[in-house]
Amino acid sequence: LEATSRPGAAFGEAAGSDNDEEIGSEEDAEGTGRGPMAMARRVDISQTQIVLHEDKQYYPEAEEVFGPGVEAIVQEEDTQPITEPIIAPIKVRKFQVDEDMDLPDTTYTKEFLVDLMGYPEMVRNIAVAGHLHHGKTALVDVLVASTHAWPEWDKAAPIATPVTKIQRPNDKAFGFTDIHQLERQRGVSLKAMPISLVAQTTKGKSYALNILDTPGHVNFIDEVIASMRMADGVVLVVDAVEGVMASTERVIRAAVREGLSLTLVVNKVDRLIIELKLPPADAYYKLKLTIEEVNSIIAGCPLTDASLRVSPELGNVCFASAAFGWCFSLESFARRYIDTWGMPTPPKELAKRLWGDIYYHPERRTFMRKRAKGDSEAKRSFVHFILEPLYKIFAQVVGEDEPQLRVVLESLGVELRKSDYAMDARALLRKALSHFFGPPTGLLDMCSEHIKSPLENAVSKTEHLYTGQMDTATATAMRNCDADGPLVVAIAKQYPSADGAQFYALGRIFSGSIKTGQKVRVLGEGYAPGDDEDMALATVTDAWIYCSRYKIPVSGLGAGGWILLGGVDGSISKTATLTDTRVPEEELAIIQPLPLPSESVIKIAVEPVVPTDLPKMLSGLRKIGKSYPLAQTKVEESGEHIVMGTGELYLDCIMHDLRCMYAEIEIKVADPIVAFRETVSETSAVKVFGDSPNGKNRLTIISSPLEQGIAEDIESNRVQSNWPARQMGQFFESNYGWDILAGRSIWAFGPGNDG
Repeated sequence: LEATSRPGAAFGEAAGSDNDEEIGSEEDAEGTGRGPMAMARRVDISQTQIVLHEDKQYYPEAEEVFGPGVEAIVQEEDTQPITEPIIAPIKVRKFQVDEDMDLPDTTYTKEFLVDLMGYPEMVRNIAVAGHLHHGKTALVDVLVASTHAWPEWDKAAPIATPVTKIQRPNDKAFGFTDIHQLERQRGVSLKAMPISLVAQTTKGKSYALNILDTPGHVNFIDEVIASMRMADGVVLVVDAVEGVMASTERVIRAAVREGLSLTLVVNKVDRLIIELKLPPADAYYKLKLTIEEVNSIIAGCPLTDASLRVSPELGNVCFASAAFGWCFSLESFARRYIDTWGMPTPPKELAKRLWGDIYYHPERRTFMRKRAKGDSEAKRSFVHFILEPLYKIFAQVVGEDEPQLRVVLESLGVELRKSDYAMDARALLRKALSHFFGPPTGLLDMCSEHIKSPLENAVSKTEHLYTGQMDTATATAMRNCDADGPLVVAIAKQYPSADGAQFYALGRIFSGSIKTGQKVRVLGEGYAPGDDEDMALATVTDAWIYCSRYKIPVSGLGAGGWILLGGVDGSISKTATLTDTRVPEEELAIIQPLPLPSESVIKIAVEPVVPTDLPKMLSGLRKIGKSYPLAQTKVEESGEHIVMGTGELYLDCIMHDLRCMYAEIEIKVADPIVAFRETVSETSAVKVFGDSPNGKNRLTIISSPLEQGIAEDIESNRVQSNWPARQMGQFFESNYGWDILAGRSIWAFGPGNDG
């Protein structure tokens, strides 16, 4: 363009020197890439040239997008399944319904609870036991609701226990001691869970209660036995409608065998009114029948005592409806009458006249042992003073509208908000009755009077459980429940942490004091003096007072209390005994292992789906042994890993924990097998013999069935294998007519000392 724009220049002159210079300058510009022609020519080349497929660039490089400091890994083949997220979320392992880290508000300070534990005479160690769905957990809930800030419980409508938990598996309104997710989904307690609280009697005296809420299912009798090892008395919960059931009978027999105090709570009295619609007089007979059923089983137990008899006028029976939030004893109800009318009578005297065949004559205003002739109006005092007012409150709350109901309730001293009257009838019943009866002080009266304190029960508990000599300093301190003596702690249960990674040991302090950082000896069940194979040293890293949904950290605790310990579970399989390192080795002895009344007879074989997961499964099986007292795990000769349990539900819970909590792997399970037990039906037809290795001695054996009753005597310790031959011979001669020499020739019982 420049060449043709100059005037007077011919085309032929373009070959001259001037043009050469121009072309040279253009070439220079093209060489440096700055000329306009160079740009035009480059555009033409880039648009027209052929580019191979592998050289094409459709998307920017990773370095251009993320920057030079980021490492980008390119996989040729997608090996990750589509079901897995590319970046997995952080997995939180939590298998329990725990409260926040903050301790809940209570009607007492936590310091007061810990201080009260230092006075054994002000402590009561209680196991709440009974049949399945008779209301044990609900009864504990009533105690918790009266001492803890628990708004969910206040707002919830009472429904039958299992239905509630199945409908609301994550709701915190029910089952304060049911913290395991599986318990809330199934609607049944599976573990014995402790809770410690301070409650007051009707006189306003405070006691520290250590309560263990036990399962009622027949498969979990091991949890009940472990709880009785910790407790000094049993609160037996019986459904007023169902009465005494199979598990109730087993609990009574176990409590009598352990030498524990027995008290009774007749629960679900509301069912007699709402469901069965019994008249008050018939309801009395039903309640009386339930109490007599309990007494007949107590009387049939070996080694029983007349002092174990339960009866309302003795003060060791309470009536309750845990679903509706009330519980009373005769004395607490009598005190209500005395306070209302200003009567000068002592509550105990009036309470004695409120049960049994004692009639109240309204015209004479007197109590009589029998009904006067022609006096059909006289009613039993229990019906007149307790049941009829109770029926009237139920009828008024269910049947009346707000204006009439408000007048009735306010006359009883129950003041409710206007919004409360709009509630459902069952929720309004709970609100009204829990306000009318107030805190369950009658239950506290019963426990404080009829269940011994750790100090009072120390002698009986020590002589029954301690295997060592009774003339040592350790045994003396245990009998005195001495906080300054040598340390002895009986570990009866182990509880997993919320993530299932470690275990904590729950124990009862028989003597001495335990502190964090203290070195202790851990004596296993197999320990014997002179054989220290089952002994280990451990350091207590943590100590808490365990309250199911929360733990109160403490620096230490003295004799008589329950304590949850961290750092000592390494060598414990089921139960153990902790002692001080200062105790001389010749004085070392253990607390007896749990006397479990049944055996694990159902067994299943397990193996991991992926063989490389075997170490995880073995670790999980060890944790199962710690968590379940009656579970047994072993390896058969064929190499199979066997898990043994008491029943279908027991094994189902074990497999759930193994798969979800402890091993977290897929596990194959074989069909269950029931291990049968044989017996002897008649005397052997042939003799069996065995020769000694040198051939000079021959042992001849026959077997024959025992007389009826001997097996029961052995199991209940009426006769013991360590008796002298003379005493043994006299027992079998006088009771079963044996020859005196035959009785003296008994070698052994088996299996164990009481089999």
